[in-house]
Amino acid sequence: MSSELYRNIVIATDGSENSRKAISCGIEIAKISGATVYIIHVVDTLSVVSDIWTAGKDLIHDMMIRDGKKILSETKKTIEDSGVEVKDVLLNGHPGEEIIKFAENNNMDLIVMGTLGATGLEKFLMGSVAEKVVRHSKVPVMVVRNQD
Repeated sequence: MSSELYRNIVIATDGSENSRKAISCGIEIAKISGATVYIIHVVDTLSVVSDIWTAGKDLIHDMMIRDGKKILSETKKTIEDSGVEVKDVLLNGHPGEEIIKFAENNNMDLIVMGTLGATGLEKFLMGSVAEKVVRHSKVPVMVVRNQD
């Protein structure tokens, strides 16, 4: 059984436990609809490109790239093992903006992502990537909430 509703699904992952829950949900939707899954990881380069902070910036950026590639590799294997067609994409920039831009510029039908469920002061100080994507994306978004 396949559906024309979802042909291309983007699943954003940061390697967290909750993003793994979102991956599982995205896999199930892809199986039902026969969609291709694009897993993306965004290296948050804004956290290391400050003009004020210079010492070790390149080393930290390289570590972030390496971690992102590892997350994508592990996630790609999980999705391939489920029998779903998958492509991996590593992006640099602000996660919320890059997820939206990728989905809108690549004809995605659905964005699937997790949320850490931050509330109160933590959410105010850090913001929420999922919230930004939900508020600004023209592509439908499915957010898998943290159960805690």
